[in-house]
Amino acid sequence: MTSAIDPFHAIAISRRAYALQEQGARVIHMEFGQPSTGAPAAAIARAHQVLDSDAMGYWENEALKARIARDYRERYDVAVDPARIFLTAGASPALVLALHLLFWPGARVAMARPGYVAYRNTVRALHMEPVEIACGADVRFQLSADALAAIEPAPDGVIIASPANPTGTIIPPDEMERIAQVCAARGIRIISDEIYHGLVYAGQASCALQFEPHATVINSFSKYYSMAGWRLGWIVVPPEKIESARALQGNLFLMPPSLAQHAALVAFDCTEELEANVATYRRNRDLLLDALPGLGLGRIAPPDGAFYIYADISHLTNDSMAFCLDLLEATGVATAPGRDFDPVEGNRHMRFSFAVSTAETEEAIRRLGEWLAARESAL
Repeated sequence: MTSAIDPFHAIAISRRAYALQEQGARVIHMEFGQPSTGAPAAAIARAHQVLDSDAMGYWENEALKARIARDYRERYDVAVDPARIFLTAGASPALVLALHLLFWPGARVAMARPGYVAYRNTVRALHMEPVEIACGADVRFQLSADALAAIEPAPDGVIIASPANPTGTIIPPDEMERIAQVCAARGIRIISDEIYHGLVYAGQASCALQFEPHATVINSFSKYYSMAGWRLGWIVVPPEKIESARALQGNLFLMPPSLAQHAALVAFDCTEELEANVATYRRNRDLLLDALPGLGLGRIAPPDGAFYIYADISHLTNDSMAFCLDLLEATGVATAPGRDFDPVEGNRHMRFSFAVSTAETEEAIRRLGEWLAARESAL
């Protein structure tokens, strides 16, 4: 028997956006969390070399795993045995692998609401129970140690995301430590989604392994490394789960694309180019933070990291899906409805991704402003 899960509504928005684009509309794609920039130039050059010289096949790049382990040491002062690192075809299979590895059908897994749509839906698809914790402005839309301590009975696991999607908020290091302590005391397994690490504008993004050595950590080359289409991510599993993870990966997923593994190893050393991308996102963030309050969208989550702004539009609509579709049809600006991220309050929110060019951000602000003004005049 299969589990019913909700659709990913931003995909419907994107499908319509591309249909309009094919009809000649000038669409600005702010509906998905994917960089508009491509992979680093040196990574692309390496891929061309490999295509000319390597037939490729099922392969696990041990040098890449060692390089990832080195990054944990240099970035977080955490020692990770490369044997704990498993390469996956993006972060999505890593989440499936983590849930299969740690839990069983019927397990209860806590997560923040609002939160990434696939957390809730993947947990349900695997016949587990999502325990969504309402996280509002008073806690900066993030999980807290107190909230985890208050759940009765204790959940079997928790999914943490810092920076978070859709809000971009970060859990401060001291609170992350408190969360780890609560989880240790209550026997709650931690899955930490860290795919937006490297994309931080305020505060500090901590790695869960700094506070809980047996946490399961997910990461990806899709966001900071600007390689979404290459479909490559990784998972760090607890030491006692290495053999189980190897068996699950081999049966469920085999290996991620060989070409992407070659390119990713080079991408690690493209810091100057990657940081230039982050500088662009920072400019876009600042433009939106400056403009949106003047357009009547002043109630937003504080975007400390990632590349999202999550805005309260309750004074404009009680149907974020219809609102985003109307905006798209009228202006060509594609955004994500909040109902993807919050099944309770999401109809009154929307998400902008600012992982586009600065020129596109400026144009989106202009179009949005004109549309909102016309909309208000018509009421």
